Amino acid sequence: MNQERIQSIITDANLSPKQKTNLLALEAEGSLAYVPLSAQAQLALSEGVLCDMFEGNAPFKPRYVLPDYGRFLKQGSQYLELEPASNLDEALNLLTIIYHHVPSVTSIPVYLGHLDEILMPYVNALSEQQIYQKIKLFWIMLDRTLPDAFMHANIGPSDNVICRTILKVDAELKQIAPNLTFMHDPAVTPNDLLRHATSNICECSKPHVANYPMHAGFYGDKRFGIVSCYNSLPLSGGANTLVRMNLNEIAARSKDQQEFLSVILPEYCQVMFEVIEARSGFLHEQSNFFKSFLVTEQLIKEDRFAPMFGIFGMAEAVKTLLEKEGITAEFGHDQVANELSYTISEALANIVEVTPVKYGYHGRALLHAQAGISLDTGVTPATRISYGYEPDPITHIKATVGHHKFYPSGISDILTIDETVKSNPEAMYNLCKGALELGMREFTANVFSNDLVRITGYMVKMSDIAKYKKQGSRTNTTFLGSEAADNTELLNRKPRVLSAEMNPIYQK
Repeated sequence: MNQERIQSIITDANLSPKQKTNLLALEAEGSLAYVPLSAQAQLALSEGVLCDMFEGNAPFKPRYVLPDYGRFLKQGSQYLELEPASNLDEALNLLTIIYHHVPSVTSIPVYLGHLDEILMPYVNALSEQQIYQKIKLFWIMLDRTLPDAFMHANIGPSDNVICRTILKVDAELKQIAPNLTFMHDPAVTPNDLLRHATSNICECSKPHVANYPMHAGFYGDKRFGIVSCYNSLPLSGGANTLVRMNLNEIAARSKDQQEFLSVILPEYCQVMFEVIEARSGFLHEQSNFFKSFLVTEQLIKEDRFAPMFGIFGMAEAVKTLLEKEGITAEFGHDQVANELSYTISEALANIVEVTPVKYGYHGRALLHAQAGISLDTGVTPATRISYGYEPDPITHIKATVGHHKFYPSGISDILTIDETVKSNPEAMYNLCKGALELGMREFTANVFSNDLVRITGYMVKMSDIAKYKKQGSRTNTTFLGSEAADNTELLNRKPRVLSAEMNPIYQK
């Protein structure tokens, strides 16, 4: 191991002992030999065409784990010596305990459960004020003891007191953690509940609003959850690994669109599947993770895990390919660029659909539009419009919505809205509702003046970023926001005004 690196970690004045311990563990993981790969796969990783998301050279835990917390509350746990919950206090206490035993790539749980669904059976005769007091303390506990912005809770689509209380508490506290997704189903969700959720966005840039029928249509019923940033995965399972592909690097290696689509992209997809199989194979066959109490107590099932086939750099890839043919066009602004981007997403979806993987969801990987990392330079996350080139919100949505049907394990576009929306929250509601009707899988927005903002998918306070280099942060993910602010152009997102330009969203 790199002794200088270890010394720098343990003497860093801005890191807490817990943060130092986590970083030292990563150094130990990085000292292991990489899982066996072909020379071609090793080269693709070293050149940045593919990226393993720094999950470790020999993964011993899945990237994302989604336990069935509802089952846990009903049955208790022999391993943890816990009886089933009988009231809300006991349910919240059981959840507080088990969260510390659920691993992820960050060592902190990325999934807290579909909280209103699993907690409503324990409300009993409690008053709204009593529920509010308990949920508020629970929410504060989560942020203070599991300070990681990738921790994620789900609520909705039904209207209930837990759902509304969580929305109320989240807007009041304005914490970076937990991240939050509100599920919207037009057949179930009342308009005033959606208004409550979109009003929260005006206040604290949360929650994400998910198109529930679109997600449920892929997974079936309620057997899925949205975790970390906006990643949709099977409930009682998760993601065993996430490998991502830089589409712009592949475009740069292609002479034109035809070669890109018919030769180079398929070739690199097969290389990526090799990396996926090697990494997931080690986890399932050698790490012994699937002998844990989470499996024996049926909170997770091995066959409900799947690798995430991630992509990023769509905007740059389209621009690069068009320039090779003498065409100057920008994704999000020019139809020729937009159409090419949809063609690429469809080609990727077709490849993933027909390619078997050993440890997949029904034998397949899940296509994912990856939100980027703090080290990305000169390349835009996922299928998003390049930073600083964002058009008005209506044009933005219409340009990007064509991708959403292709990415079942998650895709999100971040709309940056001018602070004037706070005096007109109905505009945010109309924008969100119209976007979901057009087929957006996830609706996500930042309000430009808010201290609490969404970076790539996770939340950070701008005030924390400003202080980080001088005094560090109690929150594990602040350094990622600070690094992203330095390395990427995310702070150049253009805030857009919402007003009378709402109506065109319904002109399908």
